Amino acid sequence: MRRYAAIALAALVLAPLPALAQDPARMDAVVRDDADKGAFMGAVLVARDDVVLFDKGYGSANLEWNIPNDGATKFRLGSVTKQFTAVAILLLQDRGKLTLDAPVKTYLPDAPAAWDKVTVRHLLTHSAGIPNFTNFPDYGATKTLPATHDSLIARFRDKPLEFAPGEKFAYSNSGYVLLSAIVEKLSGQGYAAFVAENLFKPLGMADTGYDSHAMILPRRASGYAPGPKGPVNADYISMTIPQGAGGLYSTTRDLLKWQRGIYGGKLLKPATVAAFRTPYKDGYALGIGVQSAGGVTTIEHGGGIEGFNTSLAYDPDRKLTVVVLGNLNGPAPGKLSKALMTLARGGTVTLAAERKEITVAPDQLAQYEGVYELAPTFAITMRVKEGKLMTQATGQQEFELFPESKDRFFLKVVDAQVEFTRDASGKVTGAILHQGGRSMPAPRK
Repeated sequence: MRRYAAIALAALVLAPLPALAQDPARMDAVVRDDADKGAFMGAVLVARDDVVLFDKGYGSANLEWNIPNDGATKFRLGSVTKQFTAVAILLLQDRGKLTLDAPVKTYLPDAPAAWDKVTVRHLLTHSAGIPNFTNFPDYGATKTLPATHDSLIARFRDKPLEFAPGEKFAYSNSGYVLLSAIVEKLSGQGYAAFVAENLFKPLGMADTGYDSHAMILPRRASGYAPGPKGPVNADYISMTIPQGAGGLYSTTRDLLKWQRGIYGGKLLKPATVAAFRTPYKDGYALGIGVQSAGGVTTIEHGGGIEGFNTSLAYDPDRKLTVVVLGNLNGPAPGKLSKALMTLARGGTVTLAAERKEITVAPDQLAQYEGVYELAPTFAITMRVKEGKLMTQATGQQEFELFPESKDRFFLKVVDAQVEFTRDASGKVTGAILHQGGRSMPAPRK
């Protein structure tokens, strides 16, 4: 994995719900659909405030010993770690040890001159412009080698900034390595010791900590990656590398304690909690993503590290927590997190096998023909062939789209849907690709 997370900012466009009607059986069916396909192994938990609505494990914590996953299994969190690092920084701020808008050089005096205008806030919000060392070409070779803060920082400290600090958002694990170093500098403790004493212990999170290969850790899950014939053991990464960017482990049940603690004001001052969840750029706040749409706010962050993908989400208005921790690399945890949040809010989720095809006349399909741009170098082309609407993404095979309602189609080869959008005159002007828990707009060229 090149990054400790692929951020999954949950933007669920739902009408405000007058009531919550959670169905644990439906939640289980949705998760089991991916588990039965071999796309997900792990544990999930859904709760409203302190009431657990759903708590279940799927697949194996260790395939070689056939040990099942459950709510007490410990998973590496990847970049879900970042919110803990952010709270550690905010806790130091509440104690008068630092100021978010002070230059990094205030706390790390040997920082290079290029970082003179980089502040602590810039590091927290991925807006510093410091290159992301996990994207460097040599990362695959260096991730297995033990490192210190100094040796990690040396990998990127002399590289030029990618943009002026505060100018834009660009995800960077480098910033969170620097934040880890600041925590150690100001506290006089190692990062692992500081978060254990100041975050986990006060909240009763006995099953959360900084991971280490050398440590004997009961109920730790093994990490896996997809292989041509099924899961294989994931690549090795020295756990000295991720630091406060992605080095923690936890359980679904401990992460519920975290949600209740941080949003319940048990660690930070009320004004500090408000700052923690206030977006700075591109919907990213301080170690968390925050999206509001259709009267719904979702606070979420995904994580990814060798053998593990994770998601931790929260609806602050309904006090809903969704935790999905997986020990098989892939997009399922992010997708399931959004689906479970939808169900927890009383919404509906349709599985691929449940979609029903309707009949649409060929002349009606012609209105969807065209090229829809997902990115400057990536588009999907729609064309009608022999009375069927076909889609082809740049550099990929052509597949049939099946209509399920007006302007909404689905694929059968993968779990993906295409929703066409229109302007006020009724003309088709774009499409939205729904896949892997993401909704990606594509304007028509």
